[in-house]
Amino acid sequence: MYKKRLTALLLAVCMLCSLCVTARAVDDTTALETIRTLGIMKGDEDGNLNLSANVTRAEFVTMMVSASAYKDSIGSGSGVSLFQDVKSSHWASEYIKLSLEQGWVSGYVDGTFRPNNQITLEEACTALLKMLGYDSASLAGSFPSAQLSKASAIGLLDDLNLSQGDVLTRNDCVRLFYNLLVCENSEGTVYGTTLGYTVKNGEIDYATLVSVNTKGPYVAESSSLSLPFSTSNVTVYRNGSAADLSDVQQYDVYYYNENLRTVWVYSDRVTGTLTEISPSRTAPTSVTVAGLTYELETSTATYKVSSQGSFTTGDLVTLLLGMDGTVVDVIDAQESESTYYGMVLSSEKSASSSSTASSSTSSVQIVTEVVCTDGSVRTFYHTGSVQSEGRLVSVSITQSGTTIKGLSTAKLEGTVNSSATKFAGYDFAEDVEILDTDSNGGYARIYPSRLAGAKLSGSDVAFYTLNDNDEIDRLILEDVTGDTAEYVYITNIEDNSTDMNLSAVYSYYQDGQITTYNSDAIFSISTGGAALYYDEDGSIRSMRQLSSVTLTELGSLSAMAGSQEYTLDENVQVILRSSGSSGYYETTLSAINAEDYTLKGWYDNLGYSAGGRIRIIVATEK
Repeated sequence: MYKKRLTALLLAVCMLCSLCVTARAVDDTTALETIRTLGIMKGDEDGNLNLSANVTRAEFVTMMVSASAYKDSIGSGSGVSLFQDVKSSHWASEYIKLSLEQGWVSGYVDGTFRPNNQITLEEACTALLKMLGYDSASLAGSFPSAQLSKASAIGLLDDLNLSQGDVLTRNDCVRLFYNLLVCENSEGTVYGTTLGYTVKNGEIDYATLVSVNTKGPYVAESSSLSLPFSTSNVTVYRNGSAADLSDVQQYDVYYYNENLRTVWVYSDRVTGTLTEISPSRTAPTSVTVAGLTYELETSTATYKVSSQGSFTTGDLVTLLLGMDGTVVDVIDAQESESTYYGMVLSSEKSASSSSTASSSTSSVQIVTEVVCTDGSVRTFYHTGSVQSEGRLVSVSITQSGTTIKGLSTAKLEGTVNSSATKFAGYDFAEDVEILDTDSNGGYARIYPSRLAGAKLSGSDVAFYTLNDNDEIDRLILEDVTGDTAEYVYITNIEDNSTDMNLSAVYSYYQDGQITTYNSDAIFSISTGGAALYYDEDGSIRSMRQLSSVTLTELGSLSAMAGSQEYTLDENVQVILRSSGSSGYYETTLSAINAEDYTLKGWYDNLGYSAGGRIRIIVATEK
């Protein structure tokens, strides 16, 4: 299943290299998003932060409280009248009262606070130093030079180009409060850590902040979301791509961050027969549907499959999945119809009737395993005929049950563009699912970048579908990449054939060890790189020799053999061969080079349209 992580969606933020506390280099965007995420600075009803506006004393103490351990202690009611110009109905009266009680700020001798006065740099630094626990004994000199000097020394003024008497803007406060969080208090502790935030090498761990301040998961009851803030200028991501609220559909799972005014929406769902509830219906923590196991995330999902809930093994259900692939809710499959596309791996008649099956599945006769276009292998229970292994099928799950049908060939041909965004006149959808298959039952989930620049003929494409935007959202290929094979290095071949029987022993190195395979077939192959293809029972159906080339230059993505460039497979195997012996050892690309080693690369020159990649490199010390 898809594994989504919130940090992958924080597109607006780029975390820079970590530096020491006294030499921070956090960019302005990171500082801004951190302060906004923490709610220290909030925008207007449309989310605008108005960063160029000057900051008043009332606004500043509000930011201070929001950056303190008291941020959740301010109620929604009116405060008290402590100053003649701050009535109990004033919007900041409770913030001013708390700041006064903590000794961070004070009023004027005439009994006023002057909440609408613009705050100066020295006033702000004086308040923040008190907030950090620095008293007069820790200052050298008189106001305001002593306060400004101390603020500079502890890092409060880093990256701020301000002087005594300057009025602070909201943009200045972004940097000032970020500096506050990562500098040390009077006890030598980084202030942000006292509030429970993670500070690493002088930077706030932004991903952790977003996770903590993000609410959810929730399930959309209709095509609109229930959000506690204005949807004007809200940022929406659906399945990891930029979207609009109008793209939301019923049963989508969503999360929101009010401070960021951002919503993350996911439409991942799985429909199939519920075959297992683990460890028990009394206290379930996971379920198995369509042959795959999913963790239960919410109390709602847990309740629905518990002994008190409405679903049990044998029922046809739809799982609504959250950002990390866990189950947020379980609904009746009739409420959410699904269609899968893929290749049959196995299909057989089931036992006459499963003891765990409910009445809804008591007539099930066939159990079929299908590798779907997302790379997941799912198990479907259905009536009808046993499916042929290797057949391309669609699986439709509706109110009437599960139906499996063979796919009619849908051919496309053309060249995938160099950026891997277009093919045969169509754009690839952001969430396109591509499955490469071979005639031996092998398969590999691949991504558009794997096909960049590849010229695909009509025989390379078995099936495709288009979404509502006429983009390719599913693509099934026929042996295009060579990624479906297993690649090994043949170290020895012992032919034991007689006049009556064919017999051979093949020894090959793979994943750090030598494997011996006894075969009653003689493959046309010699020692060196080879591709293995398997039958369903795990026996090797065939072996094909790879082509070799001596490499003269080696990079992380490609290698040179003289003037010829070869692309390295993402999973290229690197083998160190002891000079003068038959010893083989697993190593890495970074551990070898063309200066100290003789490098032989083995590539799949086997006719794949998007092949020709080096699968194995054997390094021998010169």
